[in-house]
Amino acid sequence: MHNARIKTGLLALTLALGGLMACDRDNGLEPQAHDDNAFMQINHTMLTQMDAMTMTGDADHDFAMMMQMHHQGAIDMSNELLKQGDDATIRALAQRVIDAQQKEKTMLSQFTQSHKAEANPAGQTAKTEYMMSMDKMEKAQDIRILTGDADVDYAQLLIDHHQSALEMAQTELEHGDVQQMKDMAQKMIDDQMK
Repeated sequence: MHNARIKTGLLALTLALGGLMACDRDNGLEPQAHDDNAFMQINHTMLTQMDAMTMTGDADHDFAMMMQMHHQGAIDMSNELLKQGDDATIRALAQRVIDAQQKEKTMLSQFTQSHKAEANPAGQTAKTEYMMSMDKMEKAQDIRILTGDADVDYAQLLIDHHQSALEMAQTELEHGDVQQMKDMAQKMIDDQMK
């Protein structure tokens, strides 16, 4: 049921974006190279930082560390959208992302500073699932057709970004031990589904 709601929401957003990306009768679709796209540059930086992170094998600690970087990526993308975008709805979404994820990032940071990481079998399984989720996001973004239209590109890439956050939060719910982090993971799922 929960996965069906996720898929239905993603399908609706994808169809809406498809309408925004319809070919211009005069110019056709003009894709932009991924390396030239500011949003992709932000995502590549985030993924590089996450790949360099030393995992502890503690599901709660690793979730909190990874989500700090993941949230910073969404904040940076949203700030870039506010510089470039002109669609009022997408700009309002970007501001909501900044506000919500900055608060969560602060809470995640406080947790990692106060929590002593301890590796365990569930944490090792979570570690693998976290990395698989990030790899899946990177592959999904790599096949996106980017146009250089800030509003469209941001919305498309944010779908993949939020999907990976949903998957990582679900992994935390399944493998985490600390109720504070499990509660935060559920909140992330609820918020990002919207």
